Amino acid sequence: MLLALGLLEESFPRELARILAVPLNGVQQALRRLEDDGLVAGRLAGRTRLYRLNPRYFARRELSDYLRRLAEPEAELTGRIEGLRKRPRRAGKPK
Repeated sequence: MLLALGLLEESFPRELARILAVPLNGVQQALRRLEDDGLVAGRLAGRTRLYRLNPRYFARRELSDYLRRLAEPEAELTGRIEGLRKRPRRAGKPK
C-alpha cells in the first residue's frame, strides 16, 4: 500500500483498493494505522479523505526514494497507476 501511495503522491482509499485489488475495509484500516504511526497524513477534500506520505515524517525523503526503487520492477502496478483519473468521480455521474 505504501508503494502505491508513494507512486500516486496522493490518493483516496477506494482508488487504492481498486489498484491493489483488495477489500476497501482493509485499505481503510491499514491507512488509519499508518496515519496513527505517522507515516501517512490524511486530509478531507469535501467528503473524501485523501492520503499521502506524511511530509513531516522524519525520514520522508529516504522513504520516498526507497519506494521509487521498489517500484521499478513493478511494471504492472506502475502501469495501473499511470492510467488512473487524477480526482474522484462525482457521485451519481453516469459511467
